[in-house]
Amino acid sequence: MKLKYYFRRLFYSIFIENFNKKIKYNWESFPRRYDIINKIIIKRNYTSYLEIGCFKDETFNQINIKKKIGVDPVSGGNLRMTSDKFFIENKEKFDLIFIDGLHVYEQVIKDIFNSIKILKENGIILVHDCLPRKLWYQTPTRMSDTWNGDVWKAIVECRTLENIDTYTCLADEGIGVIKVQKNNNLLNLNLSNFKNLKYREYYTKRESLMNIISVEKLINQIC
Repeated sequence: MKLKYYFRRLFYSIFIENFNKKIKYNWESFPRRYDIINKIIIKRNYTSYLEIGCFKDETFNQINIKKKIGVDPVSGGNLRMTSDKFFIENKEKFDLIFIDGLHVYEQVIKDIFNSIKILKENGIILVHDCLPRKLWYQTPTRMSDTWNGDVWKAIVECRTLENIDTYTCLADEGIGVIKVQKNNNLLNLNLSNFKNLKYREYYTKRESLMNIISVEKLINQIC
């Protein structure tokens, strides 16, 4: 373990949360996110795609669509800027938006709400890194080489909103699925700040909190 991660974990386990149970998701046995995205594009005849966060273009380069824009302040994509700046300057709408930027709740929920504003009718928003397997994978500050951040908290918040329908696809670190329509699976959770959710709650209640569905259900029913 890297020394900087060791001290971060020590502090976190003493002062914030100490719950080290692991979830046995074998992501290598599931379809990759870009394969799922391309299937959705084909099925729904989408022509425009926006990607927020394009590190190394692992996803962006694999997407087959007429028009695609990738936004990243450091590397990858075709627009070098933050997502906040992009949403302020952008005048276009998109069929499919894939969010894989900064993996912290505050930024993710902001990217989701901004994406809803520029989503075409019958469009879909996908969010990566929604199903962390370990406590250290989901901390707001990076504490391991694998880092999902607390993206999952943004999905939980979306599940409590009446005007968006939200699911989590069981594949490739967990893929959040958001459609702008009546919420068919409204989560009744009385929280003033979703940032305060703990990994223990996610671990014990993830099926209901995240509304987890299979890849097959996503492609054949949700889309």
